[in-house]
Amino acid sequence: MSKAFTKESDSDDDDDLVLPALPPGGKNYITPQGFATLRAELKALVEVDRPKVVEAVYWAASNGDRSENGDYIYGKKRLREIDRRVRFLIRRLEVAVVADPLLHAGDTQIFFGATVTYADSEGTERTVKIVGVDEANSAGGEVSWVSPIARTLLKAHEGDVLKLVMPGRVDDIEVLQVSYLGTA
Repeated sequence: MSKAFTKESDSDDDDDLVLPALPPGGKNYITPQGFATLRAELKALVEVDRPKVVEAVYWAASNGDRSENGDYIYGKKRLREIDRRVRFLIRRLEVAVVADPLLHAGDTQIFFGATVTYADSEGTERTVKIVGVDEANSAGGEVSWVSPIARTLLKAHEGDVLKLVMPGRVDDIEVLQVSYLGTA
């Protein structure tokens, strides 16, 4: 069978990407820094990365036979990846609700954007910053506002002892400090 009649994989150019889960009817809260980061990524993809790849694909296409041209095949695949990410970022930025944590500076109650230090029942202290779904980075101590730890902490005050429900157990945690200026 000729290669001309084979279909590329649907997964390579899937427009129906599933976005990370948001609560039903909930908003896509994001910090001003997170919003700026997503916008900067979108701008870089559209103004820098995509034009470079388009130029490489154009060059590769001018070399002749495209069916065995690795530069052309890879370039087209990379263009699809860039376009998919651009569409994702546009959709996320359209529904984003920028919530500035500095509005709560000096408050001891935990809201979106707070940096919280808490201790578990064994006395181990942890610090997390509650951020948007699109900017969460657990390795950096940033947790999504819809995560179990954030849901437990939200609306609590310094000194409160809370029940953190985890798979297979429930742990008591105590809120030690709440800040809206620092980073986790």
